[in-house]
Amino acid sequence: MTQLPFFKYQATGNDFILLDNTSNNINHSVDLAKKLCDRKFGIGSDGLIIIQNHPDYDFEMVFYNPDGSQSLCGNGSRCAVNFAKKLGLISSSTTFLAHDGPHEASILKDGIVKLKMSDVHSVREMDDGIFIDTGSPHLVEFVFNHQTINVFKEGKSIRNNNTFKDEGVNVNFVEVEGNTIHVRTYERGVEDETLSCGTGVTAAALASSGKGLKSPIAIKTKGGELEVAFQKVSETEFKNIYLIGPALEVFTGVIELN
Repeated sequence: MTQLPFFKYQATGNDFILLDNTSNNINHSVDLAKKLCDRKFGIGSDGLIIIQNHPDYDFEMVFYNPDGSQSLCGNGSRCAVNFAKKLGLISSSTTFLAHDGPHEASILKDGIVKLKMSDVHSVREMDDGIFIDTGSPHLVEFVFNHQTINVFKEGKSIRNNNTFKDEGVNVNFVEVEGNTIHVRTYERGVEDETLSCGTGVTAAALASSGKGLKSPIAIKTKGGELEVAFQKVSETEFKNIYLIGPALEVFTGVIELN
């Protein structure tokens, strides 16, 4: 049996398992991600994050969804930044490598991390809503009462329709209230509603600019509050996009693996 130390973090209710692989002694894989993220037979989380060395960046963040698929994770990236500081890899600012390329981030106060997202060059109107890729593909649908939406049923239906079933899509239901938006997300890979989704609220904020909302936009999710700041170049192009919110350690432990 191998004993594997792990750390558990949460970012507005999105929870993640973080592993220190800076010694390059963890043979991570899709199977490991599925095992650890299982809430009945493993540790349980919305994703697995492995921190390892990289010759050109402060660190590399390898992210797995619970089904073993890979993508950028906005909330997970903020957790990775605070974990990297705990490991002594960074101080208050960093440039690191993620699934969609390099990212910059800075640690503010009380565990708040300001994460720079990749520029967005395409916003598409579709039958079901507005499609925006913010490191992961997202569909944004505006609703009048976010509290009554059956996110699991409606989100699963869209995620598995003829347009998206092959690659999958995250589905965000958004209600506008002043310059604040309420966001609920069905996440592919998790295949359920999560309490928060970082790339999802980013997509929702950018889409909301089309309704007249100005940067920065305040966001309320079931797991807590976030903020997205951005520079709008045109209706379909955005740059200097920042996802800002908390990322906190919950507990640490050791799991035995066969």
